[in-house]
Amino acid sequence: MRRKKAIVDRSILRRPVPGAIAALAFLAVAGLVRPPESAAQSDGPVPIVFDARIVGDANRTRFVADMTDAADAAVFTLADPYRIVVDMSEVGFRLPDDAGQKGRGLFSAFRYGLISRGKSRIVLDVDGPVKVDKSFVVPPADNQPARLVIDVVPTSRKAFLAANRAYRDSLAVKGAAKRDRALVATGQGGPGPTVVIDPGHGGIDTGAKGRNGSVEKNLTLAFAKILGKKLKETGRYNVLFTRTDDSFVALGDRVAFARENNADLFVSVHANSFRGRSVRGAIIYTVSDDASDKMAAEIAQSENQADVLSGIDIPDEDSDEVMDILLDLTQRETRNFGTVFAKNLVKELKLTTPMFKVPHQQAGFKVLEAPDVPSAMIELGFVSNADDEKLLLSDSWRDKTAGSVVQAIDDFFERKLAQRGGQ
Repeated sequence: MRRKKAIVDRSILRRPVPGAIAALAFLAVAGLVRPPESAAQSDGPVPIVFDARIVGDANRTRFVADMTDAADAAVFTLADPYRIVVDMSEVGFRLPDDAGQKGRGLFSAFRYGLISRGKSRIVLDVDGPVKVDKSFVVPPADNQPARLVIDVVPTSRKAFLAANRAYRDSLAVKGAAKRDRALVATGQGGPGPTVVIDPGHGGIDTGAKGRNGSVEKNLTLAFAKILGKKLKETGRYNVLFTRTDDSFVALGDRVAFARENNADLFVSVHANSFRGRSVRGAIIYTVSDDASDKMAAEIAQSENQADVLSGIDIPDEDSDEVMDILLDLTQRETRNFGTVFAKNLVKELKLTTPMFKVPHQQAGFKVLEAPDVPSAMIELGFVSNADDEKLLLSDSWRDKTAGSVVQAIDDFFERKLAQRGGQ
């Protein structure tokens, strides 16, 4: 697996752009018809998307979403893979669990959810280059619901990329493409080490879905809150979270947040899923250029697709060879510390939860790639396994398992302190 270049500029953070500016820029690109001002979002209840469907064929395909009220919306396209992204003022989604899994015509699938505070998103996957021929919002009238309508027709890759360049060249749109940061600095500990807890997924990025309906983004947040509470209660740590609610946070923002806050440890919390329903148990992952095995590589690839699937335009990375060499020297020590922490986690977690047959594995997880922050990912269990899913939903299991993680963190910092001679 090709190694992603290490982040060098710690000041590169994604900043929000005022909604009106972003919307105007999107309109210029997509030709979207906005709803009347009377339909704009207020401080009251948000509109609810209660039905969504795809109609048409390979010559012209339409996406329709029925809503209780109109909402501001803006449409743009992204390439490689081909996607249509619909950014909306905040709406609620009350759709069936399998909504968006089956495509038709030019659309192969769609996803939806919060992308940041006050903003929702729908991402439509398309099988090839398309042109957004029409996109508009119809306010409710004559006992008919409000509707979001998007019509697409086939086009050439050249034309698709030209539209994509127009999107990139708009300064406001480029700013809007950098996600509103949902990172929350909520340190309540003492002057001790800073521990960043990273609940995986969130918002439009739901993560894995369990056999009995559990959703990874909810499971990770519930566990992270208990872990953070226990760490704060020790009085030994400054505890920060990458998210504390159902917000989307880009992978790069999670890493940048840890580095900006000079984190001493980064703990990413996830729940696994795999094809075999008998596969179960917690796994601790640390970052490596080479995956431990095929399953580790597949899981890393899936996790690393979170930004793309959520409709983020990933720019090509620049390389500074001199800086890369300097970072590599730091990175070696950082990865060694991450391995030490992983071994502590395995030792403690096996006392309170089932472990996978190979409990410590390595792969190229983007969220673990900060070159100067020791990090590990805890895959708490497999939601694809009924027994693991039951544990992940148990408050008593969460409490005792979070206690094991706290003990592993204590052991990690005690060892680091001992290595430095108590200095």
